Amino acid sequence: MQAALDPETRQRYARQILFPPIGEAGQKKLREASVVLVGCGALGSVLAELMVRAGIGRLRIIDRDFVELSNLPRQLLFDENDARQLLPKAAAAARKLQAASTDVHIEAEVADLRPDNALELLTGFALILDGTDNFETRFLINDTAVRLAVPWIYSGVIGATGVVLPVLPGRTACLACLMAAGADPGPTCDTAGVLNAAATATAALAAAQALRLLVEGQTDGCLLSCEVWTGRLQRLAVPRDPACPVCVQHQFRFLEGKAQAHVTLCGRDSVQIHEHRRRLDLPALAARLAAGGAEVRGNDYLLRIQLGELSLTVFADGRAVIGGTRDPAVARALYARYIGT
Repeated sequence: MQAALDPETRQRYARQILFPPIGEAGQKKLREASVVLVGCGALGSVLAELMVRAGIGRLRIIDRDFVELSNLPRQLLFDENDARQLLPKAAAAARKLQAASTDVHIEAEVADLRPDNALELLTGFALILDGTDNFETRFLINDTAVRLAVPWIYSGVIGATGVVLPVLPGRTACLACLMAAGADPGPTCDTAGVLNAAATATAALAAAQALRLLVEGQTDGCLLSCEVWTGRLQRLAVPRDPACPVCVQHQFRFLEGKAQAHVTLCGRDSVQIHEHRRRLDLPALAARLAAGGAEVRGNDYLLRIQLGELSLTVFADGRAVIGGTRDPAVARALYARYIGT
């Protein structure tokens, strides 16, 4: 039997408890719920805040990136000080959100979701939320969620349009039913841009679906679409593919590492180098690079080396983001020169 809400908790969530589909019973479910969020950018930062302020019990935030000035128009949790300090988004978000609610257990994972760590990072949660910016990671989440039989919510935004698809593995259509892996996803935020209002509205739709799943345990699995510039809303039924390679045949190509590649980060000329948990001693690396004349900035999580028009940002787990190029060969060469092979 669930314990009754204490008076302080009841007061904090009074307006939410008054909403009949949630009520006090639903609020108790939220307090016991655990959610993992992959990506803490324009979508993820709003999703994270809505989940914490709704009173879930535990939130893990997984993000591979750091805060930059170009993020601030859309990523509402962050500020200029975060960008000046080159703070990882997961760490900055956890700090801000913990100040908003000490009731919620918040975990920051400064990591890139990869086939070799997806099961470890996503196991043990009632719901997986998508705040990512690329389909390689989304298909990896889809594989992992189906493998674990855990609900997840796909969210995406381009320009002024956002889409949300709740997935209940084995019951509703999964991402692979909606879109074949490897198919051209169309425009990206590199080519079409993204409106902050569209990201916020899409995150709100996803958060509402998340709360419904956590409280009621169900969804109709419809694709929700909003176009905020003209105010158009759509709701489309998505049938399960009876021959779906993922949710029917249980072929997990992305989880097995058969379909992952370099990821070009959304919204800037960058290539990420994946080094599969190669641990680096950042202070020692900083000292070596500075002794060689390199311009180095850093914190407990990463180092930034400026190389003329290019930049090399390296994380403690061995990952690096090379800014100013989209050429993997250039990125690899810089990594090998400054970090080693």
